[in-house]
Amino acid sequence: MDLGLTDNVAIVTGASRGIGKGIAHALAREGCSIAICARGADDLNAAADDIRDQTGADVLAIPMDVTDPDEADRLVEETADRFGAIHHYVGNVGGNRRGTFAELSDEDWKDLIDLNLMSHVRVARAAVPHMREAEEAGSITFISSIFGRELGGAGLSLYNTTKSALISLGKVMAQELTPDGIRVNTVAPGSIRFEGGSWDRRVKEQPEKMKEFIAENLPIGRFGRVEEVADTVAFLASERASLITGACINVDGGQSHSLI
Repeated sequence: MDLGLTDNVAIVTGASRGIGKGIAHALAREGCSIAICARGADDLNAAADDIRDQTGADVLAIPMDVTDPDEADRLVEETADRFGAIHHYVGNVGGNRRGTFAELSDEDWKDLIDLNLMSHVRVARAAVPHMREAEEAGSITFISSIFGRELGGAGLSLYNTTKSALISLGKVMAQELTPDGIRVNTVAPGSIRFEGGSWDRRVKEQPEKMKEFIAENLPIGRFGRVEEVADTVAFLASERASLITGACINVDGGQSHSLI
């Protein structure tokens, strides 16, 4: 299926590996020029080389810590200077810090809010003016989690709160920006396994326990794959998804239980 993204420009944060790299690859495969960022320069440049080699796309790699308040503007401006426009922003960067509510400090909360929420706020805010100027319709997609839609469990107050906030942000932004031709959605992955990721490590360290986890929690009978999340994001960026805005779409193989 041709998604009609040829000659579009997309920014993907947290794209040196895993879901972010997969999303950048999927968009590049559909004809987008790509700007990617992550903290580690070596891994980021290796990811850019892989995407270029496999898709032929023009890829701009910008090593940075996107939680730095000044870096969002730099990411957007360097992308616009290189490619002349910005059509899509995929906010993928994120992380977790486990701990009981009583144990977590103000610094813990600040760090995760900066990473899982404010980094997306700043990049989106900087990118929107460029999207408004672009001739083609734009899109913003935030990568949340099924644990932004429903309870993740004890020890996940930081993760749950920030991922829920990202879904709420996307919903409100959709109301404000859709009249400008910019659609805003969130994607909520379930348990996704990729090389070097946390689920991959657990499978290798505790194979029998992970078999039990799959049997109890994953109706599809396996962990999700990066490509399954990435293909969903590419679809949402395209005009094939022209009526979808303000939505949060699970990509979880039936793992989640929320009715909304």
